[in-house]
Amino acid sequence: MPFPELADRLLQVRERIDSAVRRGGHGQTVRIIAVTKTHGPDSVQAAVDAGLEDVGENRVQEALSKMDAVSVPVRWHLIGHLQRNKVKSLLRFNLFHALDSSRLADAVNEMGRAADRTVDALLQVNVAGEESKGGFAEPDWRGEAERLKALDSIRVRGVMTIAPLDADERTLRSVFAGARAARDVLIAAGHEATELSMGMSNDYEIAVEEGATFVRLGTILFGARPA
Repeated sequence: MPFPELADRLLQVRERIDSAVRRGGHGQTVRIIAVTKTHGPDSVQAAVDAGLEDVGENRVQEALSKMDAVSVPVRWHLIGHLQRNKVKSLLRFNLFHALDSSRLADAVNEMGRAADRTVDALLQVNVAGEESKGGFAEPDWRGEAERLKALDSIRVRGVMTIAPLDADERTLRSVFAGARAARDVLIAAGHEATELSMGMSNDYEIAVEEGATFVRLGTILFGARPA
């Protein structure tokens, strides 16, 4: 049986999430995205067997190969960067977390219009201003929120952010609060921005305390990734 510890790990994670929701006071529902990056298709089946309904992948090709290898009722999330020439692949995902530039948004909108499909997406924000990460910096949130209203084949469902690796608690809270502020900007502009995708295996409890509605968990569920 693959991933024999998954059920127990998931139970512990759910308990920690419930406690974090109570501590944070936001009262939100939190969905766990099982990140199966570098694990085989059996990880998707294991996630479903454990009761998870959402699976996330960073890379398009890896995701598509798993989709073709399994037939399980999950919601697929693309959580990593997407090149503009691959936007058509979004038709196979339920939610795209990394709408990180105006040019990409335009390409996604054009593809959605051609396919007669509305693409659900999250605006990626780079709260900490890290050069190694994509996403919109704080001065650009409001302008992009207004601009996106004209793109009728994208439905902006909220915000995604990635905190700096090994950040201290104060920095984490600042980043996650910044993402919450970006979501407020989207809501004020008229978007259906209810979601906050933030928090991974090393920082998900703080993210939940700060209002996360999606946490993206890999290592804490599946163990260390294959080399």
